[in-house]
Amino acid sequence: MNNKKSAQVTQGIEKAPMRSLFYAMGYTQEELDRPLVGIISAKSDIVPGHFHLDKLVEAVKTGVSMSGGTPIVVPSIGVCDGIAMGHKGMHYSLPSRELIADSVETMAEAHCFDALVLVPSCDKIIPGMVMGALRVNVPTVVMTGGPMLAGYVKGQEVSLSKIFEAVGARKADLITDDDLKEYEQGVCPGCGSCAGMYTANSVACLCESMGIALPGNGTIPAVSNKRMLLAKHAGMAVMKMLDQDIKMKDIVNERSIKNALTCDMALGCSSNSVLHLLAIAQEAGYDLDLKEFNVFSDKTPNLCHLAPAGPTHMQDLNRAGGLQAVLKELSKKDLIDLDCMTVTGKTVGENIKNVVNMNPDVIRPIDKPYSSNGGIAILYGNICPDGAVVKRSACAPEMMHHVGPARVFDSEDDSIQAIYNGEIHPGDVVVIRYEGPKGGPGMREMLNPTSALAGMKLDKCVALLTDGRFSGASRGASVGHICPEAASGGPIGLIREGDQIELDIPNHALNVLVSDEELAERKKTQKILPPKIDKGWLKRYAKMVQGANIGAILK
Repeated sequence: MNNKKSAQVTQGIEKAPMRSLFYAMGYTQEELDRPLVGIISAKSDIVPGHFHLDKLVEAVKTGVSMSGGTPIVVPSIGVCDGIAMGHKGMHYSLPSRELIADSVETMAEAHCFDALVLVPSCDKIIPGMVMGALRVNVPTVVMTGGPMLAGYVKGQEVSLSKIFEAVGARKADLITDDDLKEYEQGVCPGCGSCAGMYTANSVACLCESMGIALPGNGTIPAVSNKRMLLAKHAGMAVMKMLDQDIKMKDIVNERSIKNALTCDMALGCSSNSVLHLLAIAQEAGYDLDLKEFNVFSDKTPNLCHLAPAGPTHMQDLNRAGGLQAVLKELSKKDLIDLDCMTVTGKTVGENIKNVVNMNPDVIRPIDKPYSSNGGIAILYGNICPDGAVVKRSACAPEMMHHVGPARVFDSEDDSIQAIYNGEIHPGDVVVIRYEGPKGGPGMREMLNPTSALAGMKLDKCVALLTDGRFSGASRGASVGHICPEAASGGPIGLIREGDQIELDIPNHALNVLVSDEELAERKKTQKILPPKIDKGWLKRYAKMVQGANIGAILK
């Protein structure tokens, strides 16, 4: 097997020094004669979604060994967005995606791995690993840690978004300290990625829809025995891919990414999925245009309303048949490319042949959707000439069209203080700027402001706009990714307190009701604020990062 990539470090007389280092770690000659499979583990003791990954990694190792490979575990960093929320730490979350992609590429290329199994669970970690693996382009399986079970508080299934909203409710004296404590201790009952259709679970499902994860990967709960079985099968599957020479880019391409776009709209995924699909597409060699999201949204019905859009959670989606059942529903209207290859060695069509939708209340039948269009919309207008993103499936019907006065803030911190102090009123449009990829830097998530508004019962009468982004746990008329951002001289920086702003989601429009002439005059005296962090690697990031409209990638 001298044609293996790993032969560069294990085979031949001149590789004796490399072999000696393997022997130092206890590897045998027999192990070095087998394919070397890198298992990229995001295990840590600071992220609930990663807390249990060591157990899954052991299962993956078993699957690889059973199928004739040598498993080698290497680490990845991972930020917990919930713990990083609302302070300086959130500046590091989205940028960490690029560090993770670079580290996967580095470890895989430096050590000549023949194949990879990616074992992440949360938000930026999944797309970061996928991006790095696409650069390496060896047989790869994504094996995520699975979703957390929903909590149960006051007779209802709940998840992370509820505790953020409870903070707003407590600030408004709508609940007591004891109520807050009950939510605090009940919303996250164990390990896994938080239980709603937040970003982590969105991206895990999209990996499954692209075919780079085994069926069930997106929805099987973290604590289920089936997750452990899936991990062993992931190890077996990557060895089969190696034998058949099925590489990462054989699966991730324009056709499979379009399947992911379709599933994104049907599931009502996090708005962050837009950033990550754009970035993944770039690494796969497909120049995905932001406008394509509206094309797919206009033709794809929204079939699921998981938290925060509705009362159901990932465990409910799993019982209903999971992502494979969603694919099956979409296939009934020829919305899915069934001929795309997957890590099972079979096509999408072969995988879903015998799949049944077990709960039409959780996965709506294709003829009875929540809406005829998808969960995400891209908006354009004089505030966002290069686009903005809204998760319309989590937006109240009465906020689909809204006109109100701008309340302008140059940071998330200032906005949240105003919200907590009761300074935001029904009808207002909260504008938070200088929080984009460059201006943040790092494009912070705005879960604190959106949740505070929801907790104060203002989510159905107040809109929020930002050149930053939103957590997948956000709900309401929350428009993010406004491009160009304020730090790049974008027109969001020209909005003044009290300007009337019109949000028109059905017509994909977002405008400040000020004349072009007035905006041109304001442009002459526009002062652009510097990034909030001007040291360390975020200083480099701010100089290199591109707009959210192309995925906030580095160039």
